[in-house]
Amino acid sequence: MKILVMGAGAVGAYFGARLRASGEDVVLCARGENLRATREHGLDITSIRGDLRIEVTATDTPRDFAPYDLILFCVKAYDTDTAAQAISECLKPGGAILTLQNGVENEAKLAAIFGRDAVMGGNARVGVEMVAPGKIVHLSTGHIDFGELDGRETDRVKKITEVFQRAGILGEVSADIMTARWDKLIWNGALNTVTTLTRRRVGEVLDDAEGVKLLRTLMQEIVEVARAEGAKIFDDRIDAYIAHSQKNLRALKTSTQQDLERGKTLEYEALSGAVVRAARRHNMSVPAVETIYALLRLLDGAPKRNV
Repeated sequence: MKILVMGAGAVGAYFGARLRASGEDVVLCARGENLRATREHGLDITSIRGDLRIEVTATDTPRDFAPYDLILFCVKAYDTDTAAQAISECLKPGGAILTLQNGVENEAKLAAIFGRDAVMGGNARVGVEMVAPGKIVHLSTGHIDFGELDGRETDRVKKITEVFQRAGILGEVSADIMTARWDKLIWNGALNTVTTLTRRRVGEVLDDAEGVKLLRTLMQEIVEVARAEGAKIFDDRIDAYIAHSQKNLRALKTSTQQDLERGKTLEYEALSGAVVRAARRHNMSVPAVETIYALLRLLDGAPKRNV
């Protein structure tokens, strides 16, 4: 299968490397020093699932290698429109653009541009950090949950399932991918945001009683909004996330905190803004999420420096 990884940051590069190692025809779309390093030295993955060094085709012009059977859409949410223009006319008929972005609004954006039938939803369940251009450290999990927007088990779902399985990155195939997307936002909307504002790793936040209380408050507000949006979230989900994070994710530095440290734009619109907008559609109150949203907006507008 010919696959474009649109946005070869830590997440995209990790999955692209695993797919290339399993024999797929993979093209990474990257920029700047990351593009240069990948072209010259390939990808260097230090991983809990086995280290990997591999050469892979890299470009900043995806049309040069089009068309593609599958496009893993891994750019930051605020780059969706620009990246969508870059992949215009790059998809084979019947192919899929699979969004692995944070938030719950990108599927609709991509569907408006490419048509609903071209778009699939997915969650990247992986803890990774790009420690240098072309060098990735993989700390936790490492799979993709995905599905058609209408929940059908199509032929392309079956083909992608086989590809992901060979690469060792298959999570779950979901018949209700938007519930799965909201489910992930429960974690991201709490842990990504709080770790960024406090400059703390996951375990450091979980070791603080008031920190855990804040996480639970944020998660509960997101759960209630998700349910109003039609997501089927069970009552025990918050406890399960806290327990899983305590056991498996303590060393993790979230992607948003990594962005802050690198002076990059923060994804507060995807992590908190989406919840606030959905809450307003349903005339719901989410004071904790609104506070976090305001703080992240102010932080993002402040001068960037390494912290």
